[in-house]
Amino acid sequence: MTETADARPERVQERTCIGCRKRDSPTGLLRMTVSGGRVLPDPEHRAPGRGAHLHPVTKCLDLAERRKAFPRAFKVPGPLDLTLVRDCVEQFRVEQQQ
Repeated sequence: MTETADARPERVQERTCIGCRKRDSPTGLLRMTVSGGRVLPDPEHRAPGRGAHLHPVTKCLDLAERRKAFPRAFKVPGPLDLTLVRDCVEQFRVEQQQ
C-alpha cells in the first residue's frame, strides 16, 4: 500500500481578538462564552456555545468594552457582566510577571 499526500495542506487556525481586532492563534487568545448575562472565561476552549476571543491583556479588554464588542460578538442584547473575565485577565497578568 502506498501513502498518499493529504489533499488539503495544513491550515493554521486563527481567531480575531474582539478588542484590538488583530488575528492570532487560539492559544494566544482567551476564549469566552456567555451564559445568563455573564461572560465566562473558557481557557480550556471546551465550553459549548458561541465563543469570542480576546488577548488576555487589560488593554484589549478595555477596548472591547468601550467598543461594546461583547454583545455583538455573542449576538445577545444588552450589557454583559465582565467580572469573571476581568478576574481572569488580571490573574494572567500576575502569572506573567512571576
